[in-house]
Amino acid sequence: MHKVSFIGGGNMAAAIIGGLIASGTSPTDIEVVEINADARAQLSARFGVVTHTDLSQARLHPLIVLAVKPQTLPEVAAALASRLAGQLVISIVAGVRVADLARWLGGHRRIVRTMPNTPALVQAGVTGLYAPPDVDQDARSQAEAVLRAVGGVVWVEDESWLDAVTAVSGSGPAYVFYFIESLEAAAVAQGLPAATARQLALQTFFGAAKLALESGEEPAVLRQRVTSKGGTTERGIAALEAASVKAGIRQAVEAAGLRSVEMGDELGRLA
Repeated sequence: MHKVSFIGGGNMAAAIIGGLIASGTSPTDIEVVEINADARAQLSARFGVVTHTDLSQARLHPLIVLAVKPQTLPEVAAALASRLAGQLVISIVAGVRVADLARWLGGHRRIVRTMPNTPALVQAGVTGLYAPPDVDQDARSQAEAVLRAVGGVVWVEDESWLDAVTAVSGSGPAYVFYFIESLEAAAVAQGLPAATARQLALQTFFGAAKLALESGEEPAVLRQRVTSKGGTTERGIAALEAASVKAGIRQAVEAAGLRSVEMGDELGRLA
């Protein structure tokens, strides 16, 4: 793994830094530019990485991870542009398209755009990655290694597919939390104590996801195995179907995807 410079030291950057160190990267091979003094202190104390208050102080290693707020990226990229000398720029900034970032970076095209999700905070995330055709395989492998530090990775061939990735895995944890919240509330409505309801809901989601991941079987097949004819699960699934839950999930993903497209358009109009 090459040395890495993080521009921005928020939660997602910290998660990736922690994952990189856990997988063998030396803290001395990582630098972080972060304007917030408390965040800098936490990063130094937690990981032992080098921190800077300003981009001008950074050495800028071969791998640069952009982890700032979307609205501040044009200004950050403009400051970074004159100092680039062939580095691979990995963006974890939501919604900013490669063409816009390349424009703000003064024409720099060695860019990989990524969309991680919040389970990365516990090294259980999944990240969608896209690179333009002129980014070589070595650079792609380097970007993949950085994001694998916090979970699985999925490459997409078309950048527009990242809007769907955002809608599914980027927003998806909120859908899962919504379902857990609803299952917990339903358990309480059935008379179970709140602590018991939460434990049952959380462990059921964790266990079902683990079974689906490790079995390698289609979720529909796993569902059918639980759904005995004439049993309780069959009755419950019928109620979900009657309530159009599956259609509601599709509508949620479609709505989130459309908003991702809108945000890309809005951010692209920034100076």
